[in-house]
Amino acid sequence: MQNDLVALIVLIAAALLLGAGIVALVRWNKLKRSNELRANFGPEYERALEAHGSRERAERDLLARRKRRDGLDIKPLSEEQCDTFSAEWGRVQQLFVDDPGSAVLEADTLVKEVMRTRGYPVGDFDQRVADLSVEHANVVEHYRSARKLAAANEHGTAQTEDLRQAMIHFRALFAALLQTDRAERPEPVATQRLSHV
Repeated sequence: MQNDLVALIVLIAAALLLGAGIVALVRWNKLKRSNELRANFGPEYERALEAHGSRERAERDLLARRKRRDGLDIKPLSEEQCDTFSAEWGRVQQLFVDDPGSAVLEADTLVKEVMRTRGYPVGDFDQRVADLSVEHANVVEHYRSARKLAAANEHGTAQTEDLRQAMIHFRALFAALLQTDRAERPEPVATQRLSHV
């Protein structure tokens, strides 16, 4: 009888240890996933936390973004496409000198055209941001700011400095989108001042 009691105690202790081990493993996996998502999404991770109010819901959203992005056929631009888009950006930047409002509208259109050429859907703005956040999390806030300023421009409430800031924000995303798999392409400078603006 006493042997049965000892065996039962050992069995219960083993079950408790196994349960504790499983709980620790689950927590470790969640922490690992959280750290990986935080590293991948950068400031977008914190934004998702704030928007969703819980880590679990925020991470579910970020994982859904990644899954959707993985289903898209996103491709790098060819050298010729990069050259064409870069020349077009130069033209838009020059336009800013004489007509800042039109330049901002054209910059917005050009960013969407680069996205479309790379394979991103360009319908809904919030979906564009979510899709971009998977690979370009460090510049999507620039895109949000640029679109906000572009909307003010469309409503006639933007000042020249607002339009200059919009161009800087569009430039950050534009530079990130032009990146290809080739090593000779320079890294984008997110806050680079426009030389002609």
